[in-house]
Amino acid sequence: MGAAGLFLLNFGVRDAQAAIPIEHWTQPSGAQVWFIESPSIPMLDVQIDFDAGSRRDPRAQAGLADATALMAGKGVTAASGQPALDENQLGEAWADLGADFGASTGSDRMSFSLRSLTDPQLLPQALALAARQLGQPSWPAPVWQRERERISAAIAESLTRPGTQAALAFAKAVYGDHPYGYETTADTLKRIDVADMQAFYARHIQPCRAKVSVVGAVSRAQADALVTELLGRLPAGGTCAALPPVPEVQPLKAAQDIRIPFQSAQAHVLIGQPGYKRDDPAFFALLVGNHILGGGGFSSRLMNEVREKRGLSYGAYSSFSPGLNAGAFVIGLQTRPDQAGEAVAVARKVVTDFVAEGPTATELKAAQDNLVGGFALRLDSNRKLLGNLANIAWNGLPLDYLQHWGEHVDAVTLDDIRAAFRRVLQPDRMVTVIVGAKP
Repeated sequence: MGAAGLFLLNFGVRDAQAAIPIEHWTQPSGAQVWFIESPSIPMLDVQIDFDAGSRRDPRAQAGLADATALMAGKGVTAASGQPALDENQLGEAWADLGADFGASTGSDRMSFSLRSLTDPQLLPQALALAARQLGQPSWPAPVWQRERERISAAIAESLTRPGTQAALAFAKAVYGDHPYGYETTADTLKRIDVADMQAFYARHIQPCRAKVSVVGAVSRAQADALVTELLGRLPAGGTCAALPPVPEVQPLKAAQDIRIPFQSAQAHVLIGQPGYKRDDPAFFALLVGNHILGGGGFSSRLMNEVREKRGLSYGAYSSFSPGLNAGAFVIGLQTRPDQAGEAVAVARKVVTDFVAEGPTATELKAAQDNLVGGFALRLDSNRKLLGNLANIAWNGLPLDYLQHWGEHVDAVTLDDIRAAFRRVLQPDRMVTVIVGAKP
């Protein structure tokens, strides 16, 4: 457990959130840095985020961002007297250091993450290797041919599962033509070659586009220097030209009922629509409200009505996924195929009633206590602290966001939740996907 987590657990979240000082600055390259000094353990965690997630994929090349992140870790070129490393040699080098570095993608961002001990014998080597991997990937074409075949086979296998069928149909119906709903297929992967990845990488992975989060047993000066080194092998481009805007997710015009035959022991049900963007001013009202509706586990309304009262499913949930664009609101459950109709009717009524009436005062107080009381567990390790810091960096949140998080939750009122849910959700226009129900 990190020092911040220990402090919060010992002294209480509502009184002690000021225990996490965050520093922020911009480097001459344009890279922005967010930093938390965490001296309790000799570790360093770094996350470098770029606006290079799957929403930047061309439709015909869905999967390009994912492929680029994957292949960026498959070898480095020779440079400055250092030999080239293939994927096996690179993996062995990281294993020898006891450190990790790699890339991942989501809908909005491509992230590079480093974890290393701060031992003075190991950390400089880890930083140097990470800088090579970030700035000098080798893009081996034969490896991409192998990986493309592997991914295509994995996609084909996934289509034999009802959950995959439900998720694909739901995304297509909710997002329409928006990149959030693009489907990666064997055909779209065939249209991606190494040159496409190199061009994507060169366009998006630049120091002036980097948002860097650093948590660890280093000083601010050390943090600044290590960020400079990590980004030092990327081409220096000065001020970055703005990336093309991504269109907004369009609201649904009418309800859709999609039923897909499938031989399975359980019917998979997804109900939902476009939700809200992360910068929505009602973020906390929607967070607390969804905790009551379906995000709070066994204490939520959906779980109570679908499972506890009627035994229609082992579990039912609701969630929002706000991003730079409006992510989906979704209700999910699995049930016996012959009970799917009843389960859907119950879930629809729960969300309709919640949007119309909102929660009770008792539900609101319980949700606030649960969220604020569990907040320390979101910060009880350096890795979790890094995730929260990267959230602040990526979404442009105030540096005192963690300090006041509990206050924002406590400030949510019944009227706030009613107004937010009535504005964001339209129960009469939701998509319902049922895979595997009996006719």
